[in-house]
Amino acid sequence: MKQLLFCLSFLMASAIYAQKGSVSGMVTDAGDNSTLVGATVLLYNVPDSSRSKGTITDELGKFTLENVPKGQYNLRVSFIGYSVYQTAVLVGNKAINLGVIPLAQETELLKEVQVESTQIRAQQKGDTTEYNANAYKVNPDADAQQLIAKMPNINVENGTVKAQGEDVKKVLIDGKEYFGDDATLALRSLPAEVIDKIQVFDRMSDQSRFTGFSDGNDQKTLNIVTKAGKSNGQFGKIYAGYGTNTRYWAGGNVNLFKGKRRISILGLTNNINQQNFDTQDLLGVFGSQGSRQRGNWGGPGMGRGGPGGGGRQGGGWQGGGDMYNFLVGQQGGITAATALGINYADKWGKKTDVTASYFFNYSDNNNSTVLTRTLLTGADNQVYSENNKAQTNNYNHRLSLRMEFTIDSANSIILTPKLSLQNNSKETLLQGQNTLSGALLNQADNLTTADNNGYNFTNDLLLRHKFKKNGRTVSANFGTELNNKTGNTSLLSETVYYTLPDTTITLEQQANTDNISRTLSGNVTYTEPTGKNGQLQVSYSPSTTYSLSDKKTFNFDAQSNEYALPNLLLTNKFENNYTTHRTGISYRYNTERANFMAGVNHQYAILNGEQLFPPLPLQLGKVEKTFTNFLPTAMFQYKFSSSANMRVFYRTSTSPPSVTQLQNVIDNTNPLLLNVGNPDLKQNFFQMLVTRFGYANTATGRSLFAFVFTSNTINYIGNSVFIAPSDTIILSNISLLKGAQLNKPVNLNGFWNVRSFLTYGLPVKALKSNLNLNAGFTYNRTPGLVNNQTNNANNYNINAGLVLGSNISEKIDFTISYTANYNIVNNSILPELDNNFFLQQAGARVSWQFWKGFVLNTEANETLYRGLDATLNQHFVLWNAGLAYKFLKNNAAEVQIKVYDLLNQNNSLTRNVTETYVEDTQTQVLRRYAMLTFTYNLRNFKAAQNGGNTGGNPPGKDGR
Repeated sequence: MKQLLFCLSFLMASAIYAQKGSVSGMVTDAGDNSTLVGATVLLYNVPDSSRSKGTITDELGKFTLENVPKGQYNLRVSFIGYSVYQTAVLVGNKAINLGVIPLAQETELLKEVQVESTQIRAQQKGDTTEYNANAYKVNPDADAQQLIAKMPNINVENGTVKAQGEDVKKVLIDGKEYFGDDATLALRSLPAEVIDKIQVFDRMSDQSRFTGFSDGNDQKTLNIVTKAGKSNGQFGKIYAGYGTNTRYWAGGNVNLFKGKRRISILGLTNNINQQNFDTQDLLGVFGSQGSRQRGNWGGPGMGRGGPGGGGRQGGGWQGGGDMYNFLVGQQGGITAATALGINYADKWGKKTDVTASYFFNYSDNNNSTVLTRTLLTGADNQVYSENNKAQTNNYNHRLSLRMEFTIDSANSIILTPKLSLQNNSKETLLQGQNTLSGALLNQADNLTTADNNGYNFTNDLLLRHKFKKNGRTVSANFGTELNNKTGNTSLLSETVYYTLPDTTITLEQQANTDNISRTLSGNVTYTEPTGKNGQLQVSYSPSTTYSLSDKKTFNFDAQSNEYALPNLLLTNKFENNYTTHRTGISYRYNTERANFMAGVNHQYAILNGEQLFPPLPLQLGKVEKTFTNFLPTAMFQYKFSSSANMRVFYRTSTSPPSVTQLQNVIDNTNPLLLNVGNPDLKQNFFQMLVTRFGYANTATGRSLFAFVFTSNTINYIGNSVFIAPSDTIILSNISLLKGAQLNKPVNLNGFWNVRSFLTYGLPVKALKSNLNLNAGFTYNRTPGLVNNQTNNANNYNINAGLVLGSNISEKIDFTISYTANYNIVNNSILPELDNNFFLQQAGARVSWQFWKGFVLNTEANETLYRGLDATLNQHFVLWNAGLAYKFLKNNAAEVQIKVYDLLNQNNSLTRNVTETYVEDTQTQVLRRYAMLTFTYNLRNFKAAQNGGNTGGNPPGKDGR
């Protein structure tokens, strides 16, 4: 009987559900037929008006009311400033499409009443967050970077664009790549007024977007959707200025948009630290070679730098670290820079999409740094101090191309070559010393000159084919990477060791280096639909990398006046091959609300290496290792509603040691801080778990984003520091005198990294502003060895802040920000060096057109350190202020007088905590100067073709 009642109840419920229908339509302006975004749509029952359903129109002006019970209804559509539309609707068990609903403007009402409403600020579309640019008012001259700085979850730190707690790797304009991978350059080249929407999402690789299965190579991406009326025309600006202390800057950008064809040209030259360079400009010098970052083999520290103009990222000791020998991005010190960039995007015919860019930059950097490094020795405190003056010249050429050929509806080809060329020269004067419990152990005076050239070439060819059966695909990707770096470094050094008796060592050497890397890789993938919502993928990915590192060192010969005497102890030639074979199987299941994927790869890897010079007997100079790993991956995405989405992602991978990490040769660029490789290194195993939650309420303008990242590394390549307690012989023949250090990479377990990020955004109607509240927590556990003692450096960071951005009008634009960071540092072997310190950063920026064409511009940033040594507990304010006058038609021209660092307090301080030391660095910065600048804005827009841009899903998101 119970079973019968259950069946009857189920049938009755099914019948009732079957009687539900849906109502949809699109709301437009009756005058110009443009869509109305955010119009209110209300459907209420005639007999019982309490039974109602409501929604607002989306970015296309469309609406849909689902699961509407059968009956008689009245439909009411309203929008601020427009007359109300009402009609009767009879809902049955079928979908009703009302088509286009035009609303007429209430012109008389608009004349008499000023209407205010909350614009749609953000929308959550699956795992894509979309911001409405019109809801964030900026001054008429603002660029894209100034616009996004007002949006929740997006900010700019030390020249790096971040979104949702991660670095932005790529910027698109209407789905097309813009200036390659240089996000900063792209955002500073586009005026805010042409932007309709900003979309933030994780962009999968070309092959992953085709198959729908993520390969783990997702990139945080901003897609800029341009306004329909701004997609055809010429726009940009030119500027030039000159100031006190011979400071100057000049440049500009011109954008030529005509339908699908987009051409952007930019240039700049200045000596006020305006660089606009991205870290990818380093590729031509590093390639895939390892980087010995100031003796720290990849162990992330907890650097906290002040906002001090030039010198935000303090340089460290220049002891042979590749990264710091070729630093191009936001360098410390004072930089004169010249740059030229061109970006081209077009559609050739009906089947070929092309994007290409060229970028050149030159920088001349002068920098002085003072650092104090306390070593975690576990006994008496040893402190390394250094004064460093460096002059660096860098030339870089970067080219990129992307061509997508659509052969037919089933076949396509994507070709993406990239090339970077670089020349770098540097001269460094270094004075360093080690003290033990206040007593001087040794000191060194070094003069180093280096000249390096390098290139990096990558190319990917992707072939894609769709079968007639939906979901059945096959694709093949072939990749090539070529890297070459050659260098010449001269060292003149005098080191004094205060022993009994004192010892003085003078070095006059020259080292010639040649680093080569060649990689060939492939990936063949086949997908097959399984059932209505499922899909299966099988793949095979082979890869092989050959690397060679050749270092020849010569001592100076006084008789020939040349570097002609070979130094065999500092000469080494090493090569290695790393080959992997990876096979995998994955399954994904998609429904309207949920998306699930799980898979596993089996990887067999072979690492072979050999020391070619000096030759070693038998197998002593060879490295032969094999690794077998199972690499699982999983992803779960759930759509709670049209405004809330959650995504959880788990991935594993391996990474081999670089050839420079394997090469067993001494780098004595700084005789007090030596580096050497380790041929016994193993590949590491990396796993991460990422959780994201996004929510955006279009009706209230409120948004919430939460992000948690957790990672663990097995066989982490960390740092081992040996501090000589007495004169010691290392590597059989090399002397390491008392107090000197030897840094060596080693495999260690126990590396953990946890990052969390939370942002809540809401409009503040009383202030006509938008408020973004944020908070975060970071935990980093880095293992290291100090004189064979294991030290676990535990770094905690708790931060919170807010950004209040005006949304009043284009004539008044302000932003107020505040961030507080509390840092906790714990060390397992030397708890007396544990340290808690506080960093506060507050800022305010105002642009006010107060009378006719006169504009007041001012910004102030406060930095406060507490908890450091008395000499480092700094408190300073960087204040810039200027007065501008706009003139000519549409205020196209502007003259401005501005004083930078009005209080002459600019400063730079960075605390870096690693597993082997705690370091404080102060860097040279640019101080007060005044400048008179002329700017002309070019604006010439034409009517949009083909309806312009409508936003919609970001490119490559349909398959997700």
